Amino acid sequence: MRILFAGGGTGGHLYPAIAIADALRERDGSAARISFVGTADRLEARLVPQAGYHLHRITAQPLRREQLFALLGTSIANGWGVLQALGVLLRERPEMIVATGGYVCFPLVVAARGLRALALSRTKIALLEPNAHPGLTNRLLAPFVDEVWGALPQGDPRFGSRYLCTGVPIRAALRALPPRAEAIERLGLDPQRRTLLAMGGSQGARSLNDALVGAIVEGGLPAGWQVLHLTGEREYERVRSRLPGTQGGGIRPYLDDPADAFAAADLVLARAGASTLAELIALGLPAILVPYPHAAEDHQSANARALEEAGAAVAIADERLDAESLGALLAKLCEPAALAQLRAAIATFRTPDPTAVILARIAALVGRNTPT
Repeated sequence: MRILFAGGGTGGHLYPAIAIADALRERDGSAARISFVGTADRLEARLVPQAGYHLHRITAQPLRREQLFALLGTSIANGWGVLQALGVLLRERPEMIVATGGYVCFPLVVAARGLRALALSRTKIALLEPNAHPGLTNRLLAPFVDEVWGALPQGDPRFGSRYLCTGVPIRAALRALPPRAEAIERLGLDPQRRTLLAMGGSQGARSLNDALVGAIVEGGLPAGWQVLHLTGEREYERVRSRLPGTQGGGIRPYLDDPADAFAAADLVLARAGASTLAELIALGLPAILVPYPHAAEDHQSANARALEEAGAAVAIADERLDAESLGALLAKLCEPAALAQLRAAIATFRTPDPTAVILARIAALVGRNTPT
């Protein structure tokens, strides 16, 4: 199978694409001809080659509309990107394009649809939308694709009948977590205590860090609980200096492989980005979600609301998060009954195996089997 993936800018766009590509490569070996399309200066330029795939680099810019000059510049850049994408498509002749998000998807999908309109290609196109609220690029591209795949039972109304709830693939390391006892031992945590996992990404989230430190210092951590606090590289020394000794439990800058952290976790405090959402759903973990207030089109708030409205998480706005409010939430949610309710609710979002479902959809779209 010849397949092109397009996506970039964030882990939420890239990790699912790499997970699908890895599964195809594992299943089909050298018979799978897989490559990626991305930009030269964003996260995909590092992650895709690290995963062992070729990256075709094209020009793309965010779809800006606020000023005429910005719109003109964006149009020129993306127009050039469409021409570059046409070259990639004519060389690779993919049977399938999977676009997983980010503005780099726009030139590629436009180019592929143009070739189809001219009867020069039969390439099928699918969008993976891991967020509850689609960004501008996916909203514009939705009418031109064959299917839209997502994490939630109900997709955005603008996707219409193209939407299928497939679930969102997560990193291979997280598909089968290690036993909790082994993870706890490797992390140096107390096996007799429940664990709050706090994480704000590789760079950290200062508001989460400050609220948690304050709650710990003020005695807001419930009895019988400990913290595994992934502060982010930039925040580590500052947080560590405020929690001398072992007062804060396990404090680390970051974990490249979070499998042990998730295996140890009984409750998660995190942002509400797409990759976090997919991982929480796949692993069935209860969470306190603090949407990043400056996310594009406030999509993290929509993610958090989708889970909160189903009783599968609790959301709190970044501006409302402090030691007192976090302590109150912990006092309520760390009760066994509350945790059980959250776990039961988030389990309703899970699909049996998102990667397998998506591989089946790819095969069906390109005519390798019949749809199920």
